[in-house]
Amino acid sequence: MAAYRKLGRTSAQRKALLRGQVTSLLHKGKIVTTEAKAKEVVKIVDGLIALAVKEKDNFETVKVTAKVARKDKDGKRVKEVVDGKKVTVYDEVEKEIKKDNASRLHARRQMLKVLYPVTEVPTSNAGKKRNTKEVDLVAKLFDEIAPKYVDRKGGYTRIVKIGQRKGDAAMEVLLELV
Repeated sequence: MAAYRKLGRTSAQRKALLRGQVTSLLHKGKIVTTEAKAKEVVKIVDGLIALAVKEKDNFETVKVTAKVARKDKDGKRVKEVVDGKKVTVYDEVEKEIKKDNASRLHARRQMLKVLYPVTEVPTSNAGKKRNTKEVDLVAKLFDEIAPKYVDRKGGYTRIVKIGQRKGDAAMEVLLELV
């Protein structure tokens, strides 16, 4: 018996489809898909969440000084004229950052192998690059999703049957995080 469902696709297409659905599920919290695809996505998502739960507190906080460009009230960089050239003015700021330990860094890289990058676009600026922001799904896994499931020993997702799809009568399901 096969260890996975082929879903009627080549291996590259199947891998891309599952990566897209896993990314969408973790970003939005729930997706509607067919039953066979949902069962495959559950395997991947449960593994990622289990990895995040295991490594969620495995980091050190470190203080660093960083050079940050000074900005005016409009959010534009402040420039000074030095030797006839316009030069950006920088301030030194102390920041606290999380430094991953080796196993958490490895877990982060394993997650990045599966997840696609996500960009959020405000509805008012649809189709424009302005005011878009990158969503860090790995950070979301570690900071938001993993703390919810610390006391749970698996079973992080739920499949709810919706009914048959009109076109091909495939069983549609709602796949959501518990």
